[in-house]
Amino acid sequence: MKNHFIGLLSGVLILGTSCQNSQDKPDAYGSFEATEVTVSAQANGKIMGFIVEEGQPLDSNQLVGFVDTTDLYLKKLQVASQKSATASRKEDLAAQIAVQEQNRENILIEKARIINLLKDGAATQKQMDDINSSLNLIGKQIASIKTQFQGIGDQVASTGQQIAQINESIKNAYIVNPVKGTVLTKYAENNEVTVFGKPLYKIADLREMQLRVYVTGAQLPQIKIGDTVEVRYDKDATTNHKTTGIVIWISQTAEFTPKTIQTKEERVNLVYAMKVRVTNDGNMKIGMPGEIKFFNH
Repeated sequence: MKNHFIGLLSGVLILGTSCQNSQDKPDAYGSFEATEVTVSAQANGKIMGFIVEEGQPLDSNQLVGFVDTTDLYLKKLQVASQKSATASRKEDLAAQIAVQEQNRENILIEKARIINLLKDGAATQKQMDDINSSLNLIGKQIASIKTQFQGIGDQVASTGQQIAQINESIKNAYIVNPVKGTVLTKYAENNEVTVFGKPLYKIADLREMQLRVYVTGAQLPQIKIGDTVEVRYDKDATTNHKTTGIVIWISQTAEFTPKTIQTKEERVNLVYAMKVRVTNDGNMKIGMPGEIKFFNH
């Protein structure tokens, strides 16, 4: 009788444990990821003063190196010299225009004198014609110089734009870290020669992670963006870390379950991807498996 009672009690305990385990079963599985940013070179040349190392924390807008700008600087000096020479020609033309304007003033004074002499019969019409011809000639000369003046002004503006472009290229030669985070992978070394667009390193902000999980169509009505869920990940062989996360994205289209998820039977089912934002306590790593449990279950 005693043995029968112990057996019955053991069965109840096993059943209770089974029910508890069933109730505690995760609703979805997936893996942790972070928003990774690949920083690439924006200039061609030799990398100088590159201080990036894998695992290193970096602040946003932190200068981490630069690409040698000697050629750009020499080109800037050359264009600046051209601009200066062109500007000096502009000054010469301005002086020529001033001289011609003064000559025209002198001729106008002479014309007024001849007009008075014509009234008194002391001058001839030929003298008046000569004065008018001189005025027309000076007008054309001034117009010609002004045309050259405008052309040189355009050249000065063009060299100014070239200098601005070179300054922008020099600015792009500085390697500035775009986001606060931790260096994941380093692709280049100090003193290497790089080219525009070549990756230098990859960085991610690991203070917040995203757990990408997959839910079935039947589970989809139970969850929405903004919901809080329980997030679990391995602590040791038998226990889990537990924390909370916020649903930040749910796919609008179904897909087949990734091969890394559970059994073959589950992998052939159509599911919806979902992202849960989680604050990282330092234990979460990119690619680490995780699971969630809905609080409304």
